[in-house]
Amino acid sequence: MSAPAHPDTDIDVDIAICGAGPVGMALALLLVKRGVAPARIALLDARALADAVADPRSIALSYGSEQLLEQAGAWPLPATPIHQIHVSRRGQFGRTLIDRADHRLPALGYVTRYGELAAALAAACAAAAIAPLRPARVAGMVEHGDAVSLRLEDGRVLRAAIAVQAEGGVFGQQAPRAVQRDYQQSAVIARVAASAPLAHRAFERFTDEGPLALLPQDGADGLQYALVWCARPDQAAHLLALDDGAFLARLGDMFGARLGRFTAVSKRASYPLGLNADAAATARTVAIGNAAQTLHPVAGQGLNLGLRDAAVLARLLAVAPTPAQLQAFGAARQRDRKLTIGLTDSMARVFAGQGALQALLGLGLGAVDAFAPARSLLAELMMYGRR
Repeated sequence: MSAPAHPDTDIDVDIAICGAGPVGMALALLLVKRGVAPARIALLDARALADAVADPRSIALSYGSEQLLEQAGAWPLPATPIHQIHVSRRGQFGRTLIDRADHRLPALGYVTRYGELAAALAAACAAAAIAPLRPARVAGMVEHGDAVSLRLEDGRVLRAAIAVQAEGGVFGQQAPRAVQRDYQQSAVIARVAASAPLAHRAFERFTDEGPLALLPQDGADGLQYALVWCARPDQAAHLLALDDGAFLARLGDMFGARLGRFTAVSKRASYPLGLNADAAATARTVAIGNAAQTLHPVAGQGLNLGLRDAAVLARLLAVAPTPAQLQAFGAARQRDRKLTIGLTDSMARVFAGQGALQALLGLGLGAVDAFAPARSLLAELMMYGRR
């Protein structure tokens, strides 16, 4: 069902996607794969593609996300497989190890650069005749009974039956939503090398301040792990100010000797962490990915949850771009979103605490490791979400 023609309309489409990041591009590709004509999709982004491709951040893709990217035509891409995930609590008894062999899978997930993923999706869009409007910034939006009008900063007016908000940004740059929590933590990110790396094994190490993750990532620079170190803002600022030797020594003290000594580190950066979520939608607009839910990076579920949003929305809008399909989307995504948001929020808050509760949590990790069904459930949630 096309949006009705209008004399003031410069662009007339069925579906407007605001945000051509990974989630927005994946949605456009999956729509085309399901039979929607590329000309009936408008994919807009205020950011130049070159800026996205140059983004050096490391991201973790679940096995389920790899399957979705393959469906979209954006896989394979340069990525390091994760065969095992080691979860432990610093200074406490208990740990668990999730292994791909237990699930008969080639990998539990993959680690890549944001820029590599953006480049692969952009190439797939070009092959599918999807031509994103870049740079194109939405200056205003008006919802009518039969369509949505989007006014662009350059004066053009775009009219669509459905408008999808897929541009979320990071926590520190967002307006507050219905569910918000400032964790009073910042993530320090970098790439590091170790003297005794374990191929394809990822680590999630819970400390008194927050989680510390090391993700295996091959690189020409010889650095073998992507580091995400969550700490209080003052401590994060201190970590950024340390020279490389002092930083690596501090990382070794916090992580332990499982990988030998840490021997090199790249340039470091940090960003604030928080939960900011709202599943609200109007009759003809909907938010997905970070625009609907921005999560703490513990367990690496933010982008993966957004890609699951895109997959379900594509399936429904390919039937018809109507308000009824948006209602069906909200109902279909409620359980996965609620569980994933609740799980990451609880882990971010509880595992950053101290005291007797931490000993119980350590015992809990030990129980998960000893009880195969619990370990399998945790792995299923991390790989596929709540299905």
